[in-house]
Amino acid sequence: MKIAKANSTEIARLAGVSRSTVSRVINNYANVPPRTREKVLAVIRQHNYVPNISAQILAGKRTRTIGLFLISQGNVASDALTNMLIVSVIENASEYGYYVLTHIIRDTHDTESIKDVMDIFYQHRIDGGIFIGAASREPFIEDLVKAGFTVGVVDQELAERPEPNRIVSTFNNDAGMKMAVAYLSGLGHTDIGTINGNMNRLSGRTKYDGFLSAMRMCSLQVNADWVLEGDFQENSGYDAVQALVGRGIALPTALIAANDSVAFGAIRALKEHGVRVPEDMSVIGFDDHAMSAKHHPALTTIRVEFADMLKRLTTCLIAAIEDETAVAREIVSDCSLVVRDSCRRI
Repeated sequence: MKIAKANSTEIARLAGVSRSTVSRVINNYANVPPRTREKVLAVIRQHNYVPNISAQILAGKRTRTIGLFLISQGNVASDALTNMLIVSVIENASEYGYYVLTHIIRDTHDTESIKDVMDIFYQHRIDGGIFIGAASREPFIEDLVKAGFTVGVVDQELAERPEPNRIVSTFNNDAGMKMAVAYLSGLGHTDIGTINGNMNRLSGRTKYDGFLSAMRMCSLQVNADWVLEGDFQENSGYDAVQALVGRGIALPTALIAANDSVAFGAIRALKEHGVRVPEDMSVIGFDDHAMSAKHHPALTTIRVEFADMLKRLTTCLIAAIEDETAVAREIVSDCSLVVRDSCRRI
């Protein structure tokens, strides 16, 4: 007869051993005789016994689970890039025998929502967490780091005094923007505008700084009228171009978007106003979105190797979880220019 919801005491009684012996077998200690080990394992298999996770946590054992937290107000399900990032983390964590708990944070100012996220860490339901979409400095993430939890953050840079439990990854946005501006300049463009990303995020600031630096290097003037606000969402690119055209001022001959989603929105708005891409205006994106090659026109963009970056970040996070003496790590992903059909020589 099988017992319902067997516990370690019942397993020990049925196997004729002590509870401590059952614990040593479960945790694969070497000091258990082979015949005793097999006897205990046979009872465990017979009764489908699973150790209580809460008891394991209280004993200081790892959950072999990491958290993946997406900070986004947009539609995550329909965004191909975000879905690729999620899958990348899950695939790489699985290779190390780790599970991934995922959660979307819609508003970092919602105290109840942030408390729920903090509780996931403090209740030790996960061994560490990765955050995507965070601001350059997110107070609740800083609190988690100070509390000693192992945290990985996409699109952030290390503090002046880095902590061993913080891993960050960022992109070489400066080099990427220099590639974009130099390419357009080489095609004869001098009137170049940009649609910025969220300036509260590291990528928003560094991409704009890179744009300004690249324009100076190419001896080109920055026209403030062509520096447009955005937030990395497609609708922000659409709204930025609608506002630009609505002002009735001279248009630039080229636009550089903070990412490909913004570029898609910008091109949609340009088409609505009869501005052809690339015949009337050239457009460059940033990221190399999964849909960029299939877009009409196919989008010229700056490619970022997101899959490789997330693989390295996940690997570093798990390494830090399993080795608390691991040093602080900073992962920087390089960029490359991908030439397609959305730009032309003038």
